[in-house]
Amino acid sequence: MEKQYHGSCHCGAVQFEAKLDLADAMTCNCSLCSKKNAVMVRIPGEDFKLLAGEDQLGLYQWNTKVAKHHFCKNCGIYTFHRPRSAPDKFGINLACLDGVDARSLNPPLLDGASLSLEA
Repeated sequence: MEKQYHGSCHCGAVQFEAKLDLADAMTCNCSLCSKKNAVMVRIPGEDFKLLAGEDQLGLYQWNTKVAKHHFCKNCGIYTFHRPRSAPDKFGINLACLDGVDARSLNPPLLDGASLSLEA
């Protein structure tokens, strides 16, 4: 069931709203997501709204430089990303959502490692 959530980084500089269904939660085993250990949901662009902190967002890109991984430059928390395989969507870090315990969701694994373009 889709619901509107408020999310933020640890220090609160980056704030956003996202409409999503927690039942769509997943993890990924690509080299980056494995290190982030994030539980996320992928949503359409129109279901995401950045409320504050655009100037506080850092950007990490690697390999093909298509995916855009955003984090707070102040506290370092990964908040959301734009995936290489679906750049019109947002991947939301569920641990950043108010009132959500991402660890309790027991999400399935997306085999991102097999989709990677890494040599």
